[in-house]
Order: sequence, then structure tokens, then C-alpha cells
Amino acid sequence: MVTPLELGVVAVALVALVVAYRLLKAAKTLAINAILGVVVLIVANLLGAGVELSLVAVAVCALAGVPGAILVILLSLLDVAFVAATLPLV
Repeated sequence: MVTPLELGVVAVALVALVVAYRLLKAAKTLAINAILGVVVLIVANLLGAGVELSLVAVAVCALAGVPGAILVILLSLLDVAFVAATLPLV
């Protein structure tokens, strides 16, 4: 015979399984967005946007994804932040 404790354990296991599935599904979407953000930043740098590839810029793109990459590129183009440094020829 099935006891109430066993039914409770099965119910908790099913809830944990559903929660884990939803977390992994969300993590997959976030990972794809983060990778695309870093790729957009690198492509913009290769096209001559003059974005400095610093740890902070890459972290912003990795955490915020494509919108973060667009923000970093706009700040660089407006000379507010993430501007690549040039050395003077003396």
C-alpha cells in the first residue's frame, strides 16, 4: 500500500522536475542571447566601430546580450565610454 509520505515525496519530485526544466529552458535562452551579444560586439569592432574590447564591455554584452552590445556600441560612437585608445605618433 502507498503511504501518504511516499505520495508527498513523488509530488515534491515532480514539482522539482518541472522547476528544473523551466530554469534550464530559461538558461538556454539567456546563454544564446549572451553569445549573440558578444558576437555583435566583435563584428562591430571588426567593421571599424572603434569599440574597446575590455573586460567590462564583454561583461556588459555577456550579461545584457544584444541590447547590451548595442548600448556599448552607441556609447563608443558617442565617445562617452568604451572608446578604443589611440597612441600618438611622436
